[in-house]
Amino acid sequence: MWDHRPLLKLDLKMIVAIITLMIISLMVISSMTDFTVDKNLFFTPYVKSQIKWFILGWIVFFFFAGFDYRRFYQVSFFLYILMIVLLLGLYIAKPIQSVHRWYRIPFINMNVQPSEFAKIIVVMALGWFLEKKEREKDKVLTIIQLLFIVGIPFILILKQPDLGTALVLYPITLIMCYFANINKKIIYSMSFIGLSLIFLVVLIFTNVLSHEKLKPYFTKVIKEYQYARFNPKTYHQNAAKTSIALGGITGSGWKKSEFASQKWLPAAHTDSVFPAYSEEFGLIGVLFLLFIFYLLVHISFGVINYAKDYYGRLLASGIAVYLAMHIIVNITMMCGFLPISGVPLILITYGGNSVLTTMSALGILQNIYTRRFVF
Repeated sequence: MWDHRPLLKLDLKMIVAIITLMIISLMVISSMTDFTVDKNLFFTPYVKSQIKWFILGWIVFFFFAGFDYRRFYQVSFFLYILMIVLLLGLYIAKPIQSVHRWYRIPFINMNVQPSEFAKIIVVMALGWFLEKKEREKDKVLTIIQLLFIVGIPFILILKQPDLGTALVLYPITLIMCYFANINKKIIYSMSFIGLSLIFLVVLIFTNVLSHEKLKPYFTKVIKEYQYARFNPKTYHQNAAKTSIALGGITGSGWKKSEFASQKWLPAAHTDSVFPAYSEEFGLIGVLFLLFIFYLLVHISFGVINYAKDYYGRLLASGIAVYLAMHIIVNITMMCGFLPISGVPLILITYGGNSVLTTMSALGILQNIYTRRFVF
């Protein structure tokens, strides 16, 4: 099952991109969590913790890079059932920070977030199902079954509540259906619905449509506290845009921000890490970061062409979209085009669950890429 030979053919461009993002992550986390007077401490407790997660992430990366991805086809159904059980179990377990998102593991002082790993498992399950139903992919029953596969975790994650993570499942499903050659009418319908909803949200967040005037209509469908997230004038939204604007062209300099590092920006080392980075490194730094992300996503989508089999192609497409959507959604949230909903900026945001999931996904992509040389 595990073979060291694929490790000899890893794409070094991806390795460089990952290391670069990790360095940026440590720099921003250090800057935003250094509470000393003279700001000369690099290895803050948060930085040390993130380094530990990065080390674990590399172990996971090399494990999945050498693990035959075709084995996932055999266990995808069981992983999916396990995921559903874990998501359901959250509503029995004691809530953490008043929400049902994490399991607390007391002996190692760690919180595990099943919804993070659920995204990758859904990709595996969809790949398994679409390959199994390859000759029946356009039948109505197949489409209904597919919607159930995605819909069950979508609802369970949405109820936690975790809107951002749930919404990432939609484009993953759409693109995987596209590469599975599902009936184009279904693809167009799904695309139209998704783009229409995004366009509506953008109109609200750019003040073209009034948030208050639309409230009576939306609250007939969703709860009032859920609609409150669509308010473009929250403090967090304004603070994020302010921090980005203060960066200007060249930024204030590392550890020299006057807004984000003073705790005016909420969650500066977690959800709001992009505005924090933007304030210190400016437009030039943002363009560099976007280039690294572009390189990573470009390599990820390129793996689809290298896949030797139908399942590998579906798996690569789902993972590539998973990575791309986290980048797009997080940045657009912080720029004020989408509601802030807790989608991490991959390999930059502080936190272990996101790191392990992302490195697992990248390891699987490398496995698909390198297997063409071994077999």
